[in-house]
Amino acid sequence: MSGNGLISSIGRRLTTSTLSPFEQLSRRMYDILGDGGILKEVVQPGEGPPVPQNASVLMYYSGFLEYSNHPFESTAHLKYPPMMKLGRDVTLAGLELGLLTMKKGEFSRFLLHPQYAYGEMGCPPFIPAAATVLYEVHILDYLDSGQVDEFIAMSSEEQNSVPLSTLVEVINTLRSFGNRCFNQSRYDHAKDRYKQATTLLRNRDLRNELDRENIKVALLPLYLNLSLTELRLENPQKALRYGKKALEIDSANTKALFRCGQAYHELGEYESAQDCLITAQSKKPFDTDINNLLKKVALAYKDSLDKEKDMYSKMFKELKRSVQMHLGCGLLLAGNRQYSLTPGGGGVISGKLTCGQRVIQPQSCSSAAGEHARENHKKGRTQRSLVSA
Repeated sequence: MSGNGLISSIGRRLTTSTLSPFEQLSRRMYDILGDGGILKEVVQPGEGPPVPQNASVLMYYSGFLEYSNHPFESTAHLKYPPMMKLGRDVTLAGLELGLLTMKKGEFSRFLLHPQYAYGEMGCPPFIPAAATVLYEVHILDYLDSGQVDEFIAMSSEEQNSVPLSTLVEVINTLRSFGNRCFNQSRYDHAKDRYKQATTLLRNRDLRNELDRENIKVALLPLYLNLSLTELRLENPQKALRYGKKALEIDSANTKALFRCGQAYHELGEYESAQDCLITAQSKKPFDTDINNLLKKVALAYKDSLDKEKDMYSKMFKELKRSVQMHLGCGLLLAGNRQYSLTPGGGGVISGKLTCGQRVIQPQSCSSAAGEHARENHKKGRTQRSLVSA
């Protein structure tokens, strides 16, 4: 936007002219309506058809008052300007009428007189009464969202009655919206646009096999975009689901295989990731992205196996040490008595077994437990004889 330089250069010529800056500028402009209310100067021509009614426009713009080098409103400082819908987001009548004369890529200036700007009252404290304002506008892109709005406002029956080609145009516009949001890192908004498009396609009544194939063709890029968007949103499980939907339509699609490989990699399922990527590589052996990710997955898989091996090694070492400690000075419970295992030459077998203060000569644990069982049996016989007496 070059408004500051424009106003300054006009201001410097005031010393040799009695005309105001806007009056000097108006001499280079043409009247787009015929009543002198909106004057236009094309600084950089655009290409293609002009902006349609109810379109959504992606643009940089700045508004200036006369004798001011600083805009009272501007989007020139934004890295990603918002997409603005005519009739809703663009509320200034003169600016909207001016936009309808512009083409994609065009950069123009507009002088708006009060009746097409802020009126006789102005907009205090920023816009004085009966002010003529200058707008500089650079259109980056636009989308015919009016067609989308009309289609969405229809009932299901009406939507199914329109030609499939019209639905495809609506879908392409929604996808373009989503792509624009994605490129601006507005991933949630992009996902909403893609999902809206897929819903419209799935709701379509299919009259024949040709319609079915055309719907699949339209769904494929949407599923691929959704898969990538979910990866950006760090939802690999959802990304994998959309990647698989794309593969259901085209099992040999390298983008779908790559997306699934990315999702499996994020999920730590390296074998599945390798399977997808190797299949994709067989179709595009020189694709840099596929080859780089395949190397990354191979390294991650090796590292995962090494860590798993190390974990099991440590686990078995701990288990072995625990068993040795148990054999070295363990406890044997038999009945209601506790036997201590005192280490000897051969652990349990050759060690000493004690029960209280009594020392049992070296024997097997089962023998010690058997002795204890026999003592209980003998004690039980004695108690029964006393009862009989």
